[in-house]
Amino acid sequence: MATDSREDPVFHMALKAFQYGFALFSALWLGSLGLLFGFSLQYITVSFLLDGAGIQLMPAHALVIGLITVQGIGLPIIAYTYIKLRPLIRSKLRKYISYPPDTGAFSIGISVPSLREAGIVVLGYASAMVGLVVVAVIIRALVSMFGIETASNQAAEIGMENPDVLLLLIPASFLLIGPGEELLFRGVVQGRIRDYFGPISGVTIASVIFAGIHYPALSGGSVTGKLVGVCGLLIPSLILGATYEYTDNIVVPSLIHGAYNATLFTGLYVTVKFSGELSSAAGVLSSNWF
Repeated sequence: MATDSREDPVFHMALKAFQYGFALFSALWLGSLGLLFGFSLQYITVSFLLDGAGIQLMPAHALVIGLITVQGIGLPIIAYTYIKLRPLIRSKLRKYISYPPDTGAFSIGISVPSLREAGIVVLGYASAMVGLVVVAVIIRALVSMFGIETASNQAAEIGMENPDVLLLLIPASFLLIGPGEELLFRGVVQGRIRDYFGPISGVTIASVIFAGIHYPALSGGSVTGKLVGVCGLLIPSLILGATYEYTDNIVVPSLIHGAYNATLFTGLYVTVKFSGELSSAAGVLSSNWF
């Protein structure tokens, strides 16, 4: 009697490899889709204001529109849509392949931080800032030793040209940037990877993806300089991922993320506005926010 191919060990190995590969692909795809959807909304909004309403927009205006459409609308919508469609998608996959059933409803923990979680926010923020100092020292050493041309974040460049914009980015860090990016990249992407690879790999891989998607946002400098900037984001990314994994409350990494960015924007504002002599410090700050 012929053996059912589904009982073949080779088939099971191939299926397992497919499931792991699909988990990685879908996590990367979800992160990219969130950004593409947000940038599409930004493009449509800017085009309407320019061509339809005849409103002249400065780079600072486009930056604010981008924060609203990408972090405020695009990323959360994709995160919410995935959570709602996940049961349907998995049921369809199970019709064609031996796709494992859900072990439980996929959800993103959202709640007011407890006193313990508030302490984790403070500890995570302090760790991220220490990491920033370490990254700054390493970047300066690499620049000095190898003459690497460092890159800066495009949005930060706009802020350096118009420092008052940085004052808007400080509250936006807590209201839009932190929550929007954490919902998708920690809540969905990290959660998706964790399903198959476990918590440690989930935090690590999601952090690499999150740092990597900031590469296109860097301008100037060499390719090596941009890669150095991306690698510098791994330390705070790992901290954000670890705090979400530990607390299962997306508000915790969102607050750390917001406080981290707000601190960089404040430091950049003070540096540019009041101390032109610290331009090198401004360069380091502008390349390490996300």
